[in-house]
Amino acid sequence: MSQQELGDKVGVTRQTINALENGRYNPSLFLAYDITQVFNKMMFKGDREKYFVMEEIFLFDDDYYR
Repeated sequence: MSQQELGDKVGVTRQTINALENGRYNPSLFLAYDITQVFNKMMFKGDREKYFVMEEIFLFDDDYYR
């Protein structure tokens, strides 16, 4: 899937997806959720037992918020 295709599916620009991939932008929880759902539907085709959770796709640094 291209950056443009993913951006179109979640309602952001290709540049936003590029910034996410390169660590220059942190997604909102809503955007992270939407991206997670797109990946799950694309990879697992409805088999919810295999679905990823956001923390498996995005790295959350607890120390950043302390």
